[in-house]
Amino acid sequence: FFYFYLFYCVIVLSFFYYLIVVLHFYLQFCFFFFLMIRRPPRSTLSSSSAASDVYKRQAHADELLTMQQNENNWVMPAGNYANQRYSKLTQINKDNVKDLNMAWSFSTGVLRGHEGNPLIIDGTMYVHTPFPNIVFALDLNNDGAIKWKYEPKQNYDETVPVMCCDTVNRGLSYGDGKIFLNQADTTLVALNAADGSVVWSDKRDDPKRGATSTAAAHVFKDKVLVGVSGGEFGVRGYIKAYDLDGKELYTAYST
Repeated sequence: FFYFYLFYCVIVLSFFYYLIVVLHFYLQFCFFFFLMIRRPPRSTLSSSSAASDVYKRQAHADELLTMQQNENNWVMPAGNYANQRYSKLTQINKDNVKDLNMAWSFSTGVLRGHEGNPLIIDGTMYVHTPFPNIVFALDLNNDGAIKWKYEPKQNYDETVPVMCCDTVNRGLSYGDGKIFLNQADTTLVALNAADGSVVWSDKRDDPKRGATSTAAAHVFKDKVLVGVSGGEFGVRGYIKAYDLDGKELYTAYST
C-alpha cells in the first residue's frame, strides 16, 4: 500500500508540474503577443533624414569639443567638460600683473551677488546678472560696447521670496549658436547668440510651490540639462534634459 501511495503522489505532482510549465509558456506567449500588437509603427523618416539627424548631433558634440580647445574662448560655465576652470592664456603673468590698468568697465545695473563666469565666444562676452537674470552681449573688439540685451519678464513677488542664498545665477551655456539662460522662475530660454532673440523657451516648474533655479544650464553634446531648487519647500529634486531645439527628452528624479 505504501508503494502504491507513493506512486500515486508522484503521478499527481508530475501532472501539476507539467500543468504549471504549460501555463508558464502560454502566459509568455500572451505577453509577447500583447507587446507586438501594442508596439508603435516604425518611423516614417527616410534614411537620409535619420542620417542627417545623426550628423547634426555629432556636429554639436564636435563643436564644443573643438571650441573649448581654443584658449581665447570660454564656452561653458567651468571652461571645459572637465570643469577645470583653468585658462591657458599666458599674456598676463605674475611678473606683469602689477602693471595692469583699466581699459574699460561695464556695470550690469543689478546690485546683488554676481556668480558664475561670463562666456567668451569669438570676441563676444556674454554676461548674466542675478534676478531678473538680464543677459548682455558685449563686443570685446569695441571696448565692451553692448551688442544686444535680453531682459526676461519674471514675477518678483512669486519668485524672489522663495529663492535660497541670494538671488544669484551661476552662469550661461552655449550650444548650436544659442545662449542658454536658466531663469530664476525655472524657465529655460535659448537665445540667438548673434542678436539675442528668443529661439525657444520652456517653463518647467512653478515658484508658487517653492521651485526656483539658480544653477547654470549645462550643454553636453546634443543635450542641455537643467535642475531645480526648492528642497526646503518639499520640491522633489530632478534633472530635465532637452535637445538643443527645445524638445523635452526626459526627467530624472533624485528621490
